Amino acid sequence: MKNEIIKMMVPAVGESITEVTISSWLKKDGEIVELDEVIAEIDSDKATFDLTAESNGKLIIKAQEGDTLEIGAHICSIEEGDFKIIDKNDSEESDDKINKEEKKSEVVNEENIVNDSGSNVTPVAKKIIEDKGIDITNISGSGIGGKITKEDVLNLNLNPVEKKSESPLSQNRVKMTQLRKTIARRLVSVKNETAMLTTFNEVDMSSIMKLRSKYKESFKEKYGVNLGFMSFFTKACCIALKEWPAVNAMIDGDEIVYNENCNISIAVSTPKGLVVPVIRKAETMGFDNIENEVIRLATKARDGKLSIDEMQGGTFTITNGGIFGSMLSTPIINAPQSAILGMHNIVKRGVVINDELIIRPIMFVALSYDHRIIDGRESVSFLVRVKELLEDPSRLILEI
Repeated sequence: MKNEIIKMMVPAVGESITEVTISSWLKKDGEIVELDEVIAEIDSDKATFDLTAESNGKLIIKAQEGDTLEIGAHICSIEEGDFKIIDKNDSEESDDKINKEEKKSEVVNEENIVNDSGSNVTPVAKKIIEDKGIDITNISGSGIGGKITKEDVLNLNLNPVEKKSESPLSQNRVKMTQLRKTIARRLVSVKNETAMLTTFNEVDMSSIMKLRSKYKESFKEKYGVNLGFMSFFTKACCIALKEWPAVNAMIDGDEIVYNENCNISIAVSTPKGLVVPVIRKAETMGFDNIENEVIRLATKARDGKLSIDEMQGGTFTITNGGIFGSMLSTPIINAPQSAILGMHNIVKRGVVINDELIIRPIMFVALSYDHRIIDGRESVSFLVRVKELLEDPSRLILEI
């Protein structure tokens, strides 16, 4: 009875996603897989997803790593049947047995070469020559009677007579992932389609650092999470966004859409590129909720487990280049949003307070914004308000 073949198609992974790229096959062609076992990773323009087996059976791969497929395209098949899963140790023993038999066969063939008067090449060497299309005139036989052996052919491949001139440049070309292509396309699009400007300011982090130092142990004991800088910046941005709603708005055609909620996107660097999961309704959350959500989303992002919903709907973005040592930068807007706040590293600098030079921990902050919708007064006032709230954290609690 013929085994049934189950055709697997590229699954729909989001409403706006029309194609995916095969990042890697976790199972080999012909390997036995089990139902719901992860067999491949596929990249979309937003995230990486696991492809799981839809049945028990033997995997038949139809598309290769790096291939880009449309949603619904045939990606692989599974041949159902009573297949035995080979133990790794059994497989290794079998491979050793095959190798020994091949060596034994070669010895026998070598011994019988003398009787093969119609050829000056051993059978094993002849097959390699035919498969690789090697010119036999370049090979000197070392076998009995000048016969060409397997070793002669392999040595030729390892040490070719004519060496190609080496390029002065050492390069390695790698095909761009779907996520990387999308990031590149969007960044160029933002630069070309928006009137992006950046305004800067500096924040004295003394008060926040003292507050964190004083309460970090009790905060962690009560909430089970560290008190980081991101919760302070998120709270400050939410208050400032309510006061300057244009910074939280976006352009849709010939209309301006004002968002009632502060859905804060946080930029997370992953091995496959930058992703921006969203903290929804951040204005309603406390410091502990924000810190927990940041950790949850960042962990899922680095593990490639973010869902499409967790990356959609952001209204404003915060990115922290300071974790990589950046002192100052001009972050690029995360379209279709209209603004992004860039955090940087904290460095002790001399500042003048009451005509005295005092050393304070300073962070430069940058706000990149779309000048089509946000005027200079609004952008500067927004950043100054964020500065005020961060330099006097009690304002964050009282929202004044």
